[in-house]
Amino acid sequence: MRRFVRPLVLTALAACCGAALAAPAADDQPHGRLPGWAQPESYQLDFKVDPRQQDFSGTTVIKVKLTQASDHLWLHGRELKIGKVTVTDAAGKAHAAKYVEVAPQEGVVRIDFGSTLKPQELTLAFDYTAPLNQQLQGLYKVSHEGQPYAMTQMEPISARFAFPGFDEPGFKTPFDIRLTIPDDEVGVANTKQVKEEAAGKGWKKLTFSTTKPLPTYLVAFGVGPWDVVKGPDISPTAYRTDTLELRGIAAKGEGHRMQHVLGETPSIIHTLEDYYGFGYPWDKLDLLAAPDFSAGAMENPGLVTFRDWLLLIDPDSSASYVRGSFNVTAHELAHQWTGDTVTLAWWDDLWLNEAFATWMQQKVTQKVHPEYRADLDRVRGAQGAMNGDSLVTTRKIRQPITGNGDIETAFDGITYQKGAAVLGMFEGYVGETTFQKGMRAYIQDHKFGNATADDLIDAIAKAADKGDDFKQAFKSFLNQPGVPYVQTELSQDGGKTVLKLSQSRYLPVGSKGDTSQVWGVPMCVRYGTANGSKVSCELLDKATGSMVLTDASKGTWVLPNANGSGYYRFAMAKSDLTNLGKQIGKLDDAEQLAYADAVYASFKHGDLDAGDMLVALKPLTASKTREVAVAPLGSFNWIYRNLAQTDAQRAKLTAWAKAAYLPRMTQLGYHRKANEADSDSLLRNTLADELALVVKLPEVRAELLKQGDAALKRKADGRLDLAAADPDLIGSALAVAVQERGKPAVDALIAELPQTSDPAQRNAILDGLSEANDPALTLQVRNFALDKKVKVGEMGMLLRGGRDTRTERDAAWQWATTNYDKIVDRTGSFSGGRLPDLVGGGGCSQDEADRLQAFFKDRAKQVSGAERGLAQASETTVLCHALVQKQDAAAILR
Repeated sequence: MRRFVRPLVLTALAACCGAALAAPAADDQPHGRLPGWAQPESYQLDFKVDPRQQDFSGTTVIKVKLTQASDHLWLHGRELKIGKVTVTDAAGKAHAAKYVEVAPQEGVVRIDFGSTLKPQELTLAFDYTAPLNQQLQGLYKVSHEGQPYAMTQMEPISARFAFPGFDEPGFKTPFDIRLTIPDDEVGVANTKQVKEEAAGKGWKKLTFSTTKPLPTYLVAFGVGPWDVVKGPDISPTAYRTDTLELRGIAAKGEGHRMQHVLGETPSIIHTLEDYYGFGYPWDKLDLLAAPDFSAGAMENPGLVTFRDWLLLIDPDSSASYVRGSFNVTAHELAHQWTGDTVTLAWWDDLWLNEAFATWMQQKVTQKVHPEYRADLDRVRGAQGAMNGDSLVTTRKIRQPITGNGDIETAFDGITYQKGAAVLGMFEGYVGETTFQKGMRAYIQDHKFGNATADDLIDAIAKAADKGDDFKQAFKSFLNQPGVPYVQTELSQDGGKTVLKLSQSRYLPVGSKGDTSQVWGVPMCVRYGTANGSKVSCELLDKATGSMVLTDASKGTWVLPNANGSGYYRFAMAKSDLTNLGKQIGKLDDAEQLAYADAVYASFKHGDLDAGDMLVALKPLTASKTREVAVAPLGSFNWIYRNLAQTDAQRAKLTAWAKAAYLPRMTQLGYHRKANEADSDSLLRNTLADELALVVKLPEVRAELLKQGDAALKRKADGRLDLAAADPDLIGSALAVAVQERGKPAVDALIAELPQTSDPAQRNAILDGLSEANDPALTLQVRNFALDKKVKVGEMGMLLRGGRDTRTERDAAWQWATTNYDKIVDRTGSFSGGRLPDLVGGGGCSQDEADRLQAFFKDRAKQVSGAERGLAQASETTVLCHALVQKQDAAAILR
């Protein structure tokens, strides 16, 4: 909302003294945000699209308010072949204008008017053609069973590939969209279709209703032989008077598989409306299953797009797909309020979109499907983010944007999971009802406009009647990187039990960062009492502090992160940690996850050795809760893959895993049981993967090989019988078959992939191929990853396999550096930041970090986002090496 203030003031000045305003120089190229003196007010977008062709054509008409005299303005366009640009002034006079690509790689364009124009309303009209993008951005082309489709992915900065415009989130305007398409195709867009008319032989023109104000990155449409499936109508509520039309959009022949997600959607919408006190604001809701897609899903208002496997659910779909479908759908629909209705003003506040959608999805899931344990997903997500946030090269939640790479790499665990955890932490501090009151005010105050972090924090603070201390505490997690590390020490003072606290930045062994940081940490502690336990909370906003533990029992135990709700790590004396481990049964599931993270953090900090960590984590493996039982696996696998050096050490670790998990695997069995809990199906998958593919227990591999062999048998039609394997285990079963049967299995799976359009089966085939461990077969799989039979969005699944040992990583490195240009050509949007890790990640030695830096020294600058990705991949490799050097592998045998 605030960015409109200055232009309005300038307009008033122009009315009295327009000619006196100096025209900006034509060399005032923006580096970052476009200047605010040219404001778009509306767009009319006309596209002529035939997915069977390589190019499309378009006409874009933009009404612009020019608020100071100028002979040009700045906007965005990339890879557009402009035929004509016309500027029509407020008097209706048309002027030929010039389209100048000043920074083609960034998509920055100058429109030269030919003469200086006074402040006024202008109309810009562009006629152009452009290629249907091959890298899943802008307006791009994909295929399903040989049939082509065209669809869009505009976020974050790819609308400029589809049409010229002001491609920034702070410019929100209404859009009118018209599609001219072959008359045998189907077209869908953000809003309802209101008209269809003939447009010449073989063509038709579709007109859609005017959108509410949107930024360019939320414009969406698709063209192709789509199946359109009517879903259940979403009934009115106190916040929405009209029935909401719900539809599923899928590639031809796949529409019948959308009934599950369509059936779940009304409960999600109703839950969101109830929370925000604000009705769903768009005129319809379509969920589209994309045949290929760069992200997981995209929250385009009215036309939400997904990777197809998230929407195409069958009765026998794996539990991970069913649960993932609900969670991702809830996330994207939460965006209809935070992101679409209220939009970030600039990309440094991306967390206002993504953190809120992640946090809100967890609330929706917890209400609609409490058995999915979204409360534990929140804790696990935060812990995953802490691992990345422990790097010196990490981002702030509110990271200054210095270029397009900073925008594209902002879609990470810091923005999503850390942001969501910080929201949850402060929600717990002020109370859920109070936080909801603040959120409702935030939505109402900024609906169909833009907002900043300050707007949100002010709304929460006002609802909670909190002052500057609260605001500064909140901002301390947004405006500086890193994880708070709270050291605790129990003491007695005048008969009272006191917990002494000190905070710094958590940094692992080998880090070169500075630990002297302070946050405003809403810290809650659970401690033992004579009758059980109590929780005490305080805001720790200085380097040191203390808490009195009222009614603490003698020799009390302390968990310094009650309910696991804090975004911080804690440390304590080794004896105190051992004492806490003996109280596992008194902690809830989230707190047990917090304990597991504390153990792992102490290991990475160099305070515990491998033997200590294995002993401390072992009690968790017996938990009946899946998320807790498997929590030790990340720590265990690091030791197994990086620290263990001898056969005796690996045998000891294998025995640990076998004792901890094989009885549970045997109890679950190797096939889904009728009506079993989905948590059992998910646990079966995790344990099978660990026991068969990491520690490689012969008895587990034998069971999976039976299923893999059955899946590789050919049916009467010559196709593989992939349905013969358990749907939750098929990926692991094919992986074991690839390792045991070798080339015949690899050849069969490579031949099968282009014959199946089923996304779950394709993913299983890719999973199997990625586990090839014979050098010749690994090379064959990597070469296949570059084949067009493998979708752009699938390539990475094949290239990330085969890196467990140094020998494997060296082979992967040799292949990736040799084929680097081909990999880049198939790298979709959002993927530039992950490119260095794809080429040379997973290392654990200084020379692996050195060769990565040397290879990307000049190349990283040529791929948007790769410089940050390089810094993080290199630091991760160096820290792994430092921890190996610090830890004594002999401790495994203790």
